[in-house]
Amino acid sequence: MSKRRKKGHEDEHVDESWLLPYADLLTLLLALFIVLFASSTVNAQKFQQLSKVFNGIFASGEGVMEYSKPQPADEYYSGKIKADQNKEKENKSESTEEKDKEQELKDHLQKLKLEDHEELVQVQEKVNAYIQTNHLNGKFATSLTTEGLLLTIRDNVLFESGKADISENNLKTARELSDLLVMDPPRNIIISGHTDNVPIHNSNFSSNFELSVMRALNFMKIILENNQLNPRNFSVKGFGEYKPIASNDTSEGKAKNRRVEVLIQPRVLPSDSN
Repeated sequence: MSKRRKKGHEDEHVDESWLLPYADLLTLLLALFIVLFASSTVNAQKFQQLSKVFNGIFASGEGVMEYSKPQPADEYYSGKIKADQNKEKENKSESTEEKDKEQELKDHLQKLKLEDHEELVQVQEKVNAYIQTNHLNGKFATSLTTEGLLLTIRDNVLFESGKADISENNLKTARELSDLLVMDPPRNIIISGHTDNVPIHNSNFSSNFELSVMRALNFMKIILENNQLNPRNFSVKGFGEYKPIASNDTSEGKAKNRRVEVLIQPRVLPSDSN
């Protein structure tokens, strides 16, 4: 009986031999931390600052990720209104600058237009003086239009009836006119031919269109014999009977419609000033 109890007591005994290696391990770890701490250098000032920060956080109960207090509504809208006002001022300033530049450009163009008009007036006066001196009233006429200075020449001043070649007697007049067209700087000049509504059909021309174009072209050829004129500034048009300036019901009206026009264009065209 006693042997059985003793044997049972021995079975209940717990083996505690593992405590020694565990204690040794703790001792070794402690020694390792001591060595590491001893070999490191600690910045005392930074350590104190860091300690204060953490002490403040833990003491106040505020987290580092806490949200800031919301901005009051009146402050928010007040700031927004000021920002909108500043933006509006900037937009107004930019708009004012653009308007000023646009107005400056318009003023500059208007100034050029006035100077250009004065030059054309001087050319007109020179042509009118030539007309008076050579007693060509009724055969020549000048007018200032929005398209430029228009010089109108009756066809009988330059051409014989139904013909496009300038007669020998009228070559002098054409060459003298070329001197009046010399300008510095040069201007663009359009020479156009016109006829009455009497149909033409001969060996030279099949229509008034052809006659009007050839008259303008032949007149331009004589004009460009003047070496002071540049052909690049000249162009030719022919309108036949389709741009009358008088009624074709009378002989007088037909005589007015048979003409050559010389248009001296302005340097600043009307469309440029819009």
